[in-house]
Amino acid sequence: MKQLMTTLLLAAALAACSNDKAPAAATANNAADPAPTSRDTSIYAEALASPTRLEGDAARDAGRKPDEVLAFLGIGPGDVVLDLFSGGGYYAEIIAHVVGPNGRVVAQSNEPYLKFVGDEFNKRHAEGRLPNVDILMAENNELELPAERFDAVTMILAYHDVYNHDPENGWHSIDVEQFLAEVYKSLKPGGIAGIIDHVAAPGAPEETGGTLHRIDPALVIRDFEAAGFALDGESDILRNSSDDYEKIVFAPELRGKTDRFLMRFKKPE
Repeated sequence: MKQLMTTLLLAAALAACSNDKAPAAATANNAADPAPTSRDTSIYAEALASPTRLEGDAARDAGRKPDEVLAFLGIGPGDVVLDLFSGGGYYAEIIAHVVGPNGRVVAQSNEPYLKFVGDEFNKRHAEGRLPNVDILMAENNELELPAERFDAVTMILAYHDVYNHDPENGWHSIDVEQFLAEVYKSLKPGGIAGIIDHVAAPGAPEETGGTLHRIDPALVIRDFEAAGFALDGESDILRNSSDDYEKIVFAPELRGKTDRFLMRFKKPE
């Protein structure tokens, strides 16, 4: 399958996408204010209603609320979006429907993630199924991105893994500063980074990202602000006060029910 490539010439794949489009998200007046998008929100409902979605995807929507998430992030038609650690591609496909034929999605993954998600990745990215999605395979610390290419970057339930260390399963420690510098470089001025992740207890150490697969939201803010981003908004639409922060997120009783934060960061214009 051509899309399962180990390298991707992003400049060629995205050449048809405009470089002078408006940024994907507007600035929030207050970092705690969700700042609803000014876009027509029907585009998100239409994306979820697409009859071409994979079987089983719609059943995840109630818990993940992707329409509300993408409205919060401000992603819309014509945008060029990078979905980091895309996993099985649930969000990559929805974003592909939202950005439409004039937009583009780059779904980045690596070998450990492909092993984790199993056959879902292959089904979703079968030849020609999502024509406006390109696959970028890049192992940890090998991510190279074009400068000022993307309107938005998303990391869905994945940022905690920058603090994971599991070389036996192919997951090598990530140089966080280098990683975020690459992400920052790849965004257009005014572009946004959207982060969803499992909440860890306040003050939980970085290593919790690899043990419980959770992260203290304060660590995310610390890292992104150190990389030059500004916190542009937070939303509680995925919060769950009944979550047990002492349990790993893969516990059967917690799957799909963890307390999750949603943040929007902006690259200064």
